[in-house]
Amino acid sequence: MKLLLLLGDDETYKLMIRYLKPLGFEFIRYTHVLKAMDNIDEISPDAIIVSARDYPRHWKIVANFIRNEKDKDLCPFVLLKGENFPVEEAAKASYLGVSGIIREVLQDPNEISRLQRILSRYVFADEKRQSRRFYAGGWHKFGFVFIHPESGILITGQVKDVSSGGLSFQPDNSPLLKNISPNVELLECSLRIGSDILTPICQVNRTGKVFSFVFSSFPSRELDTLNAYLERLPQD
Repeated sequence: MKLLLLLGDDETYKLMIRYLKPLGFEFIRYTHVLKAMDNIDEISPDAIIVSARDYPRHWKIVANFIRNEKDKDLCPFVLLKGENFPVEEAAKASYLGVSGIIREVLQDPNEISRLQRILSRYVFADEKRQSRRFYAGGWHKFGFVFIHPESGILITGQVKDVSSGGLSFQPDNSPLLKNISPNVELLECSLRIGSDILTPICQVNRTGKVFSFVFSSFPSRELDTLNAYLERLPQD
């Protein structure tokens, strides 16, 4: 699971790693708001934490941007507040779909506990995707298409990463998928791995500009083919 941190303070970042690492997150930190927003699709974070103290004017822009891409139930957005955080700002945070507001005094056990509870409540641990992910690129040969379960349209796009448990996929035409929601099962899928074409049944895990799919099942021995290919890939 990827946790995007938009923090200016190094000490806060160290405390985040210390207290949130047990939840199983991969930490990705940015200190520049625009760079973080430019890379949101590529990162496809599972959770986001932003310091309102470090970015008092920009956190609302980031929150609005995220909520246009990811629903609150799929990607928690936690705000860290400083000493001066007016009630009006808290009301704006609620309106923009912020999942929780925590005081940026993480030496306080109560604040740490609240932060852990918020992330644990919203982020479900998908054990099938805990296996190592391989990012598409270089000599990797990944491809994925599927038939929309309602419209029957062939959906094409780019594979972002693959593991033995699932994949992330950026569709070429996102509006075609606006009616697809998490947990929908896709029965007609084709996954290219090197020179082999596999036909897994997939379940939608997350939606947005970048979709996440879990492999529900494979025909006989196809999972072995996938695992064998992944084992040959360089360990970056």
